[in-house]
Amino acid sequence: MRQRTIVCPLIQNDGAYLLCKMANDRGVFPGQWALSGGGVEPGERIEEALRREIREELGDKLQLSQITPWTFRDDVRLKTYPDGSTEQIYMIYLIFDCVSANREIEINEEFQAYAWVAPADLHRYDLNEATRLTLKMKGLL
Repeated sequence: MRQRTIVCPLIQNDGAYLLCKMANDRGVFPGQWALSGGGVEPGERIEEALRREIREELGDKLQLSQITPWTFRDDVRLKTYPDGSTEQIYMIYLIFDCVSANREIEINEEFQAYAWVAPADLHRYDLNEATRLTLKMKGLL
């Protein structure tokens, strides 16, 4: 089984948290709402990977004013690829508290929508299991 280290930003702006709706045909949780993030590439430093993933998935205009390592956890997930193939992966999640200076988002093909959500409204979204756990750990659900 392949192992991946995943950097995952919990991005907050003016009291709201950024959620992204995964594309229906790919990822670990197709069609569900999630946090952005992705794998650390070989030779890449953790914060470099976090900033690269944010830039690739959310665009160049989103500006982070604060990045603080928060927690980590692991689990095994089944990832679906655009061609329909799947792979079981052991994932180590490194989760960061992030504050953005703006809300300028340009999502890539991994997502079909995004939303800035007040903590009181997070429960209204079809959150994937990993995001739900992260938000519970943070005391937001």
